[in-house]
Amino acid sequence: MSEGTALAGPDGALRCPWALSTEDYVSYHDEEWGRPVHGDDALFERISLEAFQSGLSWITILRRRPGFRTAFAGFRIEKVAAFTDEDRERLLADPGIIRNRAKIDATVANARVLADWAEGELDEFIWSHAPDPAARPAPKTLADVPAVTPESTALSKALKKRGLRFVGPTTAYALMQACGLVNDHLETCVSRTDQPAR
Repeated sequence: MSEGTALAGPDGALRCPWALSTEDYVSYHDEEWGRPVHGDDALFERISLEAFQSGLSWITILRRRPGFRTAFAGFRIEKVAAFTDEDRERLLADPGIIRNRAKIDATVANARVLADWAEGELDEFIWSHAPDPAARPAPKTLADVPAVTPESTALSKALKKRGLRFVGPTTAYALMQACGLVNDHLETCVSRTDQPAR
């Protein structure tokens, strides 16, 4: 078996190998990763969490996600945009999240930018950068999964041009993977074949 190919989980079904590294990953892989995400607030949450993940493992963020949701008012754009200096200090003292000053400031700043967008604009903007799924063969191994693509680079540049922070090309591609703009489940992974329509 080639390194990085799909592996059998406890139930015998083949999955992307990273999904079997912890129990937390199995449900995230099976139920969320690569499935289409729509809605401005939902996408703002994913943008924010991917930014916090930068330089860390995703499991660190996933395990703190309930704390992030509580700390950031459910990632409702209008509420986060209204955060004050007192909220900033509260966040910097919150052990339930990653207390990184630059990332906290970027999340609030991004909410303020997005609060001026029309309803549905973020959803349409993000999804306009989804590549044609027919143009991308299913990855056979993890080595076939890119970290950056022309589309993620374009999305990163477009978001930065609109004033968003912590949205580099690698972060943008992780967002695209997590939100179903691309399907990077391996060719033989059980979750590749049961993906809903975008």
